Amino acid sequence: MTPHPIIEYTSEASWAMIEDKFSPYAKETLAKLITFLEDEILPANKLAHLQLPTDPVKRWQTVIPVIEELKVKAKKLGLWNLFLSKAHYPEHGVPLTNLEYAVMAEILGRGGHMAPQAVNCSAPDTGNMEVLARYGSPEQQKKWLIPLLNGEIRSAFSMTEKNVASSDATNIRTSIRREGDEIVINGHKWWISGAGDPRTKLHLVMGKSDPDNKSSYNQQSVVIVPTDAPGVKIIRPMQVFGYDDAPEGHCEVIYENVRVPLGNLVLGWGRGFEIIQGRLGPGRIHHCMRSIGAAQAALDLMLQRVTDPGRKTFGKYLYEHGSVVADIANSRAEIEAARLLVLSAALQIDKYKAKGALKEIGIAKFVVPTMALTVIDRAIQSFGAEGVSQDTELAARWAGLRTLRIADVHIQQVGQRELRRAPRLVQKAAEQKKKEIAVLEKAGFKGHL
Repeated sequence: MTPHPIIEYTSEASWAMIEDKFSPYAKETLAKLITFLEDEILPANKLAHLQLPTDPVKRWQTVIPVIEELKVKAKKLGLWNLFLSKAHYPEHGVPLTNLEYAVMAEILGRGGHMAPQAVNCSAPDTGNMEVLARYGSPEQQKKWLIPLLNGEIRSAFSMTEKNVASSDATNIRTSIRREGDEIVINGHKWWISGAGDPRTKLHLVMGKSDPDNKSSYNQQSVVIVPTDAPGVKIIRPMQVFGYDDAPEGHCEVIYENVRVPLGNLVLGWGRGFEIIQGRLGPGRIHHCMRSIGAAQAALDLMLQRVTDPGRKTFGKYLYEHGSVVADIANSRAEIEAARLLVLSAALQIDKYKAKGALKEIGIAKFVVPTMALTVIDRAIQSFGAEGVSQDTELAARWAGLRTLRIADVHIQQVGQRELRRAPRLVQKAAEQKKKEIAVLEKAGFKGHL
């Protein structure tokens, strides 16, 4: 039997562990996605960069033509909304599990920034579509979810605030209050991904609607804000190590007396935390698997570089110098370990949903970005000055991945979760000690207690 083409992109061992968990449809879709990556996405990467103007105004008004062309092709092939599992979203989803999509997300991670867009699996739209599919009213789904699912519009999730420690969402100050039949929003946000895109038609805005509620987790609500609503002001695009990520960008946004209908409230008053927790679970895994794909692509570039006869120095291949071989081995091992960790988390989500996989998701979220950054840094080193330039994808990939270590901070949560095990471990150790004493006494070694 012909081996599945995925083994050229992942390890045979990890595929052997999960192959029997893939449906025939998933295997076929994965094979089509690999072909689409090789024949359509990768060849168009440079063209996409060239089609984005360097003019500081025009680049924020541009819809990159080749990406729109790829979207049409992907939809015809059935490579569309692959992230949205029918098991969780029967009306809108596709028959893929989180585990099956996780492997596909790794493939998309190899294709750079535009690959997820080409198959309508790009953040922040993926999380926003899940919010609307899970929590949106029928009217909200008709007006906003369907165009998002069709790839006709894009969206932003507006939570992080300027001058506020937003990693603790209870600190959010944006005001969301009811006035008659309207909701009024006032707030100052920044790092709002997707807000610069001309295709973005809505922001999901999180703010405080009941600041005096005794529970700090019931003070927040989420509201749909159309981008053309009066009072929505895009102040500027933020830059990540000098990259502006146009045309989507990560923008500073002010909402000044923005008024929307009551029907734009998502799920209900005070349900903001419930919404963001439901939104983040699977999305975190998507980011992790794309990061692993980026790391694997970087290692592949490194292998080509260090074995290039034209790059010999002092009569030796680059891999014959210093610790290059050890760096390659470490990168291989770290990618394999991270992949198994994330696949395990995806399997847990499929079995127990996101809430039942918090430990696995949390570990993946601080292990994977650090791993990917380290692997890409080694590849950059092998390229020398070229590695930090615009002539390779490595510098941009490193910059993008560095933000993930800020966007998701889970190491404290995982550590606290582990500490909860301590009382039971102490109890078990005491029980074991009693058994040990009994064995010693029975054997006549009472003096050795």
